[in-house]
Amino acid sequence: MLSRLLAAQPGAELDGVAGWAVDLMERLGPVGAAVVIAAENLFPPLPSEVILPLAGFTASQGSFTLAEALIWTTVGSVVGATLLYALGLLFGRHRMYWVWERLPLTKTSDLERTEEWFARHGRKAVFFGRMVPIFRSLISVPAGIERMPIWQFLGLTLAGSAIWNTIFVLAGYYLGEQWHVVETYAGTFQKLVILTVASAVAWWVLLRVRSLRRRPAPPSD
Repeated sequence: MLSRLLAAQPGAELDGVAGWAVDLMERLGPVGAAVVIAAENLFPPLPSEVILPLAGFTASQGSFTLAEALIWTTVGSVVGATLLYALGLLFGRHRMYWVWERLPLTKTSDLERTEEWFARHGRKAVFFGRMVPIFRSLISVPAGIERMPIWQFLGLTLAGSAIWNTIFVLAGYYLGEQWHVVETYAGTFQKLVILTVASAVAWWVLLRVRSLRRRPAPPSD
């Protein structure tokens, strides 16, 4: 049993997500890997940096082929991203503006500038966003809201996901029983992304609060 082999490896934790992924891949083969990756797109806290190398290691043990691991994990990525695209499509621009206007510290002009940026760089954002933790899932929602042509979205998502998945699946395949080493380096990259985003948000909030404090008070009657 694959789960027994993995459990015997030092440093490889099989509880939680990893255990669930192994169970699905043992039961469903490469289709199980697709299901897990699709779920990872819908729920970003599920770590693709663990699931993909694990799929590669599973392929190296002969449970399924390397080609099946690459194809099915990419299928799962596209399916999960498409579901989020559909969510953005259903949510729509009108609801987005309605929500945005009721958020503290925000301005309609901020959202308008964001839409203008996405109109110019949306294709790059969807393609490269598939290779950035957290954003790889979230980028599908604005693509749906802004009604990016579905075939363009699918093509960019397929290309970006194929690159990301191939790197991690191959790493797990060739590292073999040391597949879990990938998580250490990928986890550091993810923490840097989260720190960068958190710092940018904090800086934006600080600037917005300062601008509100400097705004002259309305004249009293």
